[in-house]
Amino acid sequence: MTTGAAPDAAAPLPTTSTAPSGRQVWTRSRGVVLAVVLLLAGAVAIAVIRSDTRHGTLDPRSADPTGSRAVAELLADRGVSTRVVTTLAGARAATGPDTTLLVAVPDLLTPRQQSQLRAATGASGGRTVLVAAGSTSVEGLAPGVTADPATSSRSTLEPHCDLADARRAGSADTGGIRYTTTHLDADSCYPSQRLATLIRVPAPSKGGDTVVLGSPDILLNDHLDKEGNASLALQLLGSRPHLVWYLPSLYDTSATGTGDQKSLFDLLPSGWLWGTLQLFIAAGIAAFWRARRLGPLVTEKLPVAIRASETVEGRARLYRKANARDRAAAALRSTTRTRLAPLVGVPVSQAHAPEALIPALSAHLHGDGQALHPLLFGPPPGDDTALVALTDQLDALEREVRRP
Repeated sequence: MTTGAAPDAAAPLPTTSTAPSGRQVWTRSRGVVLAVVLLLAGAVAIAVIRSDTRHGTLDPRSADPTGSRAVAELLADRGVSTRVVTTLAGARAATGPDTTLLVAVPDLLTPRQQSQLRAATGASGGRTVLVAAGSTSVEGLAPGVTADPATSSRSTLEPHCDLADARRAGSADTGGIRYTTTHLDADSCYPSQRLATLIRVPAPSKGGDTVVLGSPDILLNDHLDKEGNASLALQLLGSRPHLVWYLPSLYDTSATGTGDQKSLFDLLPSGWLWGTLQLFIAAGIAAFWRARRLGPLVTEKLPVAIRASETVEGRARLYRKANARDRAAAALRSTTRTRLAPLVGVPVSQAHAPEALIPALSAHLHGDGQALHPLLFGPPPGDDTALVALTDQLDALEREVRRP
């Protein structure tokens, strides 16, 4: 008789893996990937647009709408030379009685730079023009002048002062930051709700003065032809034969000093917090969208029958891979207690209560319950050897209880 293995013994078992394929993973995640790509593209586009918009602002060399090339050319026609400096050293060296120093963005100056610039301009005998100086800079560069937190609600204002330059120019777009001053001899012009948007403070030195302008609009290319902006700009900047246009730069070495160190958050752009919040909101919306698409959990039958021994072996391997001896021991003890309770007359609902199970087991085995408590309710084993020993002891206890 010819014997051989059964055909089913040599046939490979059908795979029961439910892991998603690469195509399924891409199908499920492509929506999130597309949303992230669109978000990044939008962020780049906004950054590019904003960088183009900000380029050349208040720069006398720029012909952009926010540049100031038009006023520089008008001054040149009247014999006033314009020179651009980007360092504090260049601005201090250029001060003099025949020079007007315009500080484009005073708030970029550190307190140390403000003190040095004020020391240079205070006794120069020239004119200093501060454009839209906020509370962080106006008090350092123009002592006695304070910026009000509330800005002007109107852009075009009337002079309402005795300053000849303002009276000749008439109405102008000076509405912006509003100022108050303690100088009795100062000229307060273009008031908005009783606070001036242009202040001229005479300097102690003969002929010098400081002009604080609440808005840069009269200097911009796209505003120069409106109202009396051109007239006011030419008179404020053309009173001396030389105009030094100071554009503070973040790369100026004078900004570094022992008292001017900044933290990482000070160096980040002003909109970083809002951008981070937008990213979190987008991530939350994407997570909510994906959760709605996945729907609630649905129980379904397995496509194949799996033996109990395979399930136990697979779970044991998972516990071993995660070094979860505590969970494995807890599962073994819980199952053993559940099986032993009916054998000794304890309800299954009280199988995990030591005060109910231990006395019943001791009475059934006619032994001491002190050895049973650490076996059924003790701490987790410290290593794999102790776990195997615990398994053997639990099996021995169950066999002994089942013995007639």
